[in-house]
Amino acid sequence: MANTNFPFEKHNYRLMLIGLGIIVLGFVIIGLDKEPHGFGFLGLTLGPLITLLGFLFQFYAIFKKSESK
Repeated sequence: MANTNFPFEKHNYRLMLIGLGIIVLGFVIIGLDKEPHGFGFLGLTLGPLITLLGFLFQFYAIFKKSESK
């Protein structure tokens, strides 16, 4: 692998983009809740859970080490 100035490898950046997409999806789901002030199932349970999973996926993407060849 060539010596680059980037702190992560290409695979890590792809995983981080996927994690960012999961986080955005969680916030969109929260916004789709039709209950007043977002107090329905989507706003209180499903959306925050998906957002949390996105953040956990981000930690995985940051700490994932590539397999050495």
